[in-house]
Amino acid sequence: MNSLIGIILKSTGGFYYVEAADSVYECKARGIFRKKNNSPKVGDKVKITVPSDGYCSIDEIYPRKNTLRRPPLSNIDILVIVVSTTEPAPNSLIIDKMTAAAVDNNIEPAVVISKSDLKSGKDLLEIYKKAGISAFEYSPDDKDSVKEIKDYLSGRISAFTGNSGVGKSTLLNALYPELKLETGEISEKLGRGRHTTRTVELFKTDSGYVADTPGFSTVDLERYNMIDKDNIKFCFPEFKDYLTSCQFNSCSHTCEKGCAILKAVEDGIISESRHQSYVAMYNEVKDIKEWQKKS
Repeated sequence: MNSLIGIILKSTGGFYYVEAADSVYECKARGIFRKKNNSPKVGDKVKITVPSDGYCSIDEIYPRKNTLRRPPLSNIDILVIVVSTTEPAPNSLIIDKMTAAAVDNNIEPAVVISKSDLKSGKDLLEIYKKAGISAFEYSPDDKDSVKEIKDYLSGRISAFTGNSGVGKSTLLNALYPELKLETGEISEKLGRGRHTTRTVELFKTDSGYVADTPGFSTVDLERYNMIDKDNIKFCFPEFKDYLTSCQFNSCSHTCEKGCAILKAVEDGIISESRHQSYVAMYNEVKDIKEWQKKS
């Protein structure tokens, strides 16, 4: 028998496909994981045993730096939030909910603004760069923007999310042509085909991994990754320098007198749209009880 350390690329029908030592092994997970309600997920770093015959087994799951309930995925480095400048028009609240959900899950958020050839995304780009969030403008014919995004993702595990019509499929195709998937095929793989699987899978690229997450949309993060009201403020990176400067320790940073964050908004240091999203998110969850979040 031989023990190897690898990463789970795919899970289907009770089998796990683990990349280790430049090979992919079909594995079964030990029953102890199910008993502990800790089943392996795509993205997990695991130790496997490779016998001379029979199935390989997953013996150990290494500590996760993050995990999502839906899609069932762990150890994501970057969540790429794809939004378009037009058709559909961008929704700041939805974008900000996604960036906040990523930060709350110890995932680095990035915003890619598509269709910049149809309408400029400079204003949107400036909002997220000012917030300390990686942001990029992209159009299919702009090779420089494709290279910039690809270099940023290099060597890391990334997952893509975005609503229908924003150009997520086209972006993936431009970034990773080595996957040899036409745009239509990617669309089906992302859950919009009639007979598609909902299997989550990591694809190895030339320098990292990209998660194919069927049907992964903003709704999933909103529904399955609700942020506690006391943590929302920490999910807006641009708030960090002002959180301890308010007049009152109990400041919710929504409307109080002497709020340092409101002053930064007034001074144009923090974008008004970002603060409006924060207030909307805070008001949405402030009265939700802990037991309601688990329902």
